[in-house]
Amino acid sequence: MKSKLAALSLALFAATGAFAQGADTLAKVKASGVVTMGVRDSSGALSYTLGDGKYTGYHVEICQRILANLEKAAERKLDIKYQPVTSQNRIPLVQNGTVDIECGSTTNNATRKKDVAFVNTTFVEEVRIAVKANSGITSIAQLGGKNIATTTGTTSVQTLRKNKRATGVEFKEVFGKDHSDSFLLLESGRADAFVMDGSILAGNIATAKNPADFKIVGEVLSVEPIAIMIRKDDPLLKRLADDTVNNLIKSGEMNKLWTKWFLTPIPPKNTKVGLALSASTKAAWDAPNDKPMEDYVQK
Repeated sequence: MKSKLAALSLALFAATGAFAQGADTLAKVKASGVVTMGVRDSSGALSYTLGDGKYTGYHVEICQRILANLEKAAERKLDIKYQPVTSQNRIPLVQNGTVDIECGSTTNNATRKKDVAFVNTTFVEEVRIAVKANSGITSIAQLGGKNIATTTGTTSVQTLRKNKRATGVEFKEVFGKDHSDSFLLLESGRADAFVMDGSILAGNIATAKNPADFKIVGEVLSVEPIAIMIRKDDPLLKRLADDTVNNLIKSGEMNKLWTKWFLTPIPPKNTKVGLALSASTKAAWDAPNDKPMEDYVQK
């Protein structure tokens, strides 16, 4: 029965050129022997490239633990393929089956949950402002008349506009195609500030040519749960992935991964991000859940 189901899933995939939402990922990978991980080139310490098709990071390593358990469930060796994704295409690529699990820096929100599913939260992010250290900017109120960068297709775009309306401060939005491009806008002087997840800001600053030239300032603009993304209506993979994350938390391994990726030097430049474990992230670990950002109260 299982082999027939796997063959049927593979036939459906081949016939349509896309893996239909709600299909069984376990059956798919068991039949094909291949699983595809969506990764990011510059999502701070969460997911980034080492070059030559190699990727690493906090979320990449957690995904590798999930896929190790998927391999056990499939009862066969799986070939892990890495597929770079962007803020703009990550959700469609999960939906159409190009990517089986997305391991970048995606915010779990109610709108996205209509199209995809999220594994239990691994990291609660605080959106902040990065500026040049000598800029004199210390808050969003000082951004009037300036060019503010953020990354196309991210929730930070909405956060930036929401704060713009709330404060009445007028500034010009400029957009990078990815996080490294957005940071380059700040680095080159084409933007006066870069608004994004604090971990991504910290990661890009840590790997800059002169990290001391930049700093993270101002109030917290948004609190957002960051999670690994999978296809919607796939209860087998959802349960396996949630169990993996929950066991990493319970065993203390998740805390070790945090220390590894955020508090000690990381490749390729052996720089340290220096991002302490927040109370919001610890609370998410204490009571594992996949709640969207709308359930979080800004602090």
